Amino acid sequence: MSNFDVIIIGAGSVGVPTALALSKKKLKVLVIDSKSSCGQDNNKKAIGGIRATHSDFGKIKVSQRSIEIFSTWKGKHGDDIGWIANGYSFPAYYSEDEKKLKDLMKIQHSFGLNIKWISSEEYEELVPGINTEGLRGSTYSPDDGSASPLLAINAFYFKSLEYGAEYKFNENVINIELEDNKITKVITNKGQYSAKTIINASGNNAKEIGKMMGFDLPVTPDSHEGAITEPVERFFGPMIVDMRPTKGSANYYFYQNNEGQVIFCITPSPPIIGTDSDSTSEFLPQVAKRMVGLYPRLANLKVRRTWRGQYPMTPDGFPIVGRSKEISNLINAVGMCGQGYMLGPGLGELITRIATNELTYDDERVLKSFDPYRDFTGMEQFK
Repeated sequence: MSNFDVIIIGAGSVGVPTALALSKKKLKVLVIDSKSSCGQDNNKKAIGGIRATHSDFGKIKVSQRSIEIFSTWKGKHGDDIGWIANGYSFPAYYSEDEKKLKDLMKIQHSFGLNIKWISSEEYEELVPGINTEGLRGSTYSPDDGSASPLLAINAFYFKSLEYGAEYKFNENVINIELEDNKITKVITNKGQYSAKTIINASGNNAKEIGKMMGFDLPVTPDSHEGAITEPVERFFGPMIVDMRPTKGSANYYFYQNNEGQVIFCITPSPPIIGTDSDSTSEFLPQVAKRMVGLYPRLANLKVRRTWRGQYPMTPDGFPIVGRSKEISNLINAVGMCGQGYMLGPGLGELITRIATNELTYDDERVLKSFDPYRDFTGMEQFK
């Protein structure tokens, strides 16, 4: 049996940045994943948006740190991960949405978020040709941005290898042995491993891994579809999030990445529960009609491909991150609600401070939002 300081179950958007942060601290780290390489579940299905524009201190602070890591990665390490600071915007066409966004901005400002309200005329300068009929204005957070999920996770992976992290791919965790409320063995179909600390960062499989340890994690994946167009010359700036619900969708969002491709995604309503990753025939007609109505300049773009991934959801839209009370050497880091990619780098450092008992005052405040033992009655407004 191989022994480590930390075992991470899951080599995805959270597991790999956590391995990076832990191995940088000279800890002996093993990451176990059932896939053939890192980021093969939902990370590669992420559309690449990275925002600190949330409604809660915890998500804002973790995402701000993630943005620091994404935005400075090329300068520090040399890898081009496709980062651009294109910003995020939430245009408002209804008075109630305008009020909601402006009220929320007061909270966001108190947490140090760089966000402002801009007029419809100012918004049209950022998004030339946007439908201004009924447009009341928009929030705009210029520090938010985007990067390539594939380039980023591979950059994090190879850097973690340099720091000494080890990975076991194509291995399924089939059992977790406990003794005196402590994990003594993580058993896969190929080996047995032990560690002082075990981190459950298993994404879609959070509930199944939890059951191996005798508890039920409230994480339920639901499916979302995305698509990408051909690359064209840049013609608008920020991520556009249209909050207006219609039949079949709660909202949708799109942006132009560093290579000029427009990437878009929709939030189904009602949710499509499960892990089915087959694309559907309904998605493109549904979202295209909405997008062209909002932004007619999109009409002649050619869609290259579509895909489908999962958001491992919690009841309130906040992640589950923290030490287990029942199992002394377990840290859960699951239920990212589709935001594991943007939270991952900042969260990896936070989880490292949990594991090494180096939490700061702000960390403790962040973890209140992610507390595994909360009542889950709150609701993230931009989940």
